[in-house]
Amino acid sequence: MSDPRPIAILDSGLGGLTIARELHALLPQEQIIYLADTARQPYGSRGPDAVIRMTRQLVRYLAGHQPKHFVLACNTSTALALPALRAEFAEHSFSGVIEPTVRAAVEAAGNKPQPLFGVLATEATIRSRAYERAIARRRNRAAVVLRPASLLVPIIEEGRTASDPLVRLAVRQYLHPLIARKIDVLILGCTHFPMLKSVMVQVAGPGIEVVDASARCAEDVARRLKSARKLKEGGAGGMRCIVTDDADRFRQLSTKLLGLSIDQPLLVRPDALPADEPAFIRAAG
Repeated sequence: MSDPRPIAILDSGLGGLTIARELHALLPQEQIIYLADTARQPYGSRGPDAVIRMTRQLVRYLAGHQPKHFVLACNTSTALALPALRAEFAEHSFSGVIEPTVRAAVEAAGNKPQPLFGVLATEATIRSRAYERAIARRRNRAAVVLRPASLLVPIIEEGRTASDPLVRLAVRQYLHPLIARKIDVLILGCTHFPMLKSVMVQVAGPGIEVVDASARCAEDVARRLKSARKLKEGGAGGMRCIVTDDADRFRQLSTKLLGLSIDQPLLVRPDALPADEPAFIRAAG
């Protein structure tokens, strides 16, 4: 049975487009709605309550488009908000990026008896310990080294690419402590970071597997939709983008950093998003 409803993808900025691009390549018949909270990014330096509140607003807005599935294409939102969203919006299905990323990382570690995983992520994702818990569930004898790298997000959103000397300097500074610990696998724990994967692979060297799980996240979504019999059969797909600030810049950066040609995004200011109203307040009303 064909389900023509769209897939909703949300992120704080343009990083989640790495997943949207993979998902469109895998399921070209599907309609994708991508919402980037560009006015309030980055999420990685904010506290848990703020991340949950902002992510909840994005979900409420996207619910008006009647999506068949929500993808949290943001490690910070996945780590901090996903459990609350699943509990509050039980009528919708959600997936995040951490579990598919960890599955890919564990596979990359192969049969090493005590692999050492390095996680490069935002401060909020690191504080959540979501990657540590997810890795522990899959590899009992694994060790994890965490490294916050929140400055990389605004550097990328500034439009700087892997060839920029400032980018290369920042990557070396962030990766050096992980390399010194002799990690086996480097996990790119932010959807922005795959845009710098080429320089990260170069800096990390041949002995370290660098895991960019954008494709695996897209495969996870496809598997969930197939299992739930929610795939769209036939017809042309496409992607619509919505941003909360500076639509022109978002479109330009999408082309420059990802090679995507997207239509002009719809601008929806944060004050036009549904007001945050936690479940217990609604129940009391």
